[in-house]
Amino acid sequence: MSSNKVLVTGADGFIGSHLTEELVKKGYSVKAFVYYNSFNSYGWLDTISEKVKKEIEFFSGDIRDPFGVKEAMIGCDRVLHLASLIAIPYSYHSPATYIDTNIKGTLNVLQAARELNIAKVVHTSTSEVYGTALYVPIDENHPLQGQSPYSASKIGADQLALSFYRSFETPVAIARPFNTYGPRQSARAVIPTIIAQLASGTRNIQLGSIHPTRDFNYIKDTVDGFIAVMNHGNSIGEVINLGSNYEISIGETANLIAEVMGVKIEIKTDDQRLRPEKSEVERLWAENKKAKQLLSWEPKYRGKEGLRRGLRETIDWFMDKRNLASYKADEYNI
Repeated sequence: MSSNKVLVTGADGFIGSHLTEELVKKGYSVKAFVYYNSFNSYGWLDTISEKVKKEIEFFSGDIRDPFGVKEAMIGCDRVLHLASLIAIPYSYHSPATYIDTNIKGTLNVLQAARELNIAKVVHTSTSEVYGTALYVPIDENHPLQGQSPYSASKIGADQLALSFYRSFETPVAIARPFNTYGPRQSARAVIPTIIAQLASGTRNIQLGSIHPTRDFNYIKDTVDGFIAVMNHGNSIGEVINLGSNYEISIGETANLIAEVMGVKIEIKTDDQRLRPEKSEVERLWAENKKAKQLLSWEPKYRGKEGLRRGLRETIDWFMDKRNLASYKADEYNI
């Protein structure tokens, strides 16, 4: 329990909404930084219970605006910085927006944290910064490889965060989640893409490359990891992987989802879903020893059975027609 106020940037997104909801349930005072829009939408936070929503202080703004970011951070003790552009295909289309949002947005948070003497900033990284594994499992010392404009922007943001720690002693910790999945995830990610197609009655699944491997981390484990990074003082100045330490290919994942849903599928290659050859990250497999040692954090949904259990919970959410209605299963989401 904490009486300190926590700001969550990107609170309206997939991970951010789950994190915000869990912080409220744990008794934290939470301010949710959501992306301003003319629809007055709070993103996925619009779908949570009214009881939880009433406990949240909302701030609508734009992470690219330094004045709004600083205003949002006034009165907060800790900041969980998740606001980011994350779709890899869209980063090929509009790379400049990734620099503005991911790097300049992070700079705005760090500079405000320095000026306001914020007690802790947890910056969100991604396993994509590692690129294709040069060795496995991937630990935090693995070289960084920018294989897409998105991953390059996140490498820049990560290094900027570490530079503020080293230059100004800004209390920054970096959480580096591997491929998080679960309810509310955008259809730009592979697991919701597969589930949404199957839930809509399709049996010929449209996918890109199916041979690359990923380390899927269920949303509940990722959220627990973020809270652990926030609460442990020995995470300051550290980069910490949040992953399940289990590797599985995209094709195997699709077949596992079909098995859990009790259907037979045929996978079709959709060329527009393929990354450029040298941009495809072929292999991701997390080493999570550091998180265990520093944070006493360990994934509860680990191994194949843990993945199966997380997929079951995710599928159950998608099978609710109200949730499935938010997805366009017959269209490619860039």
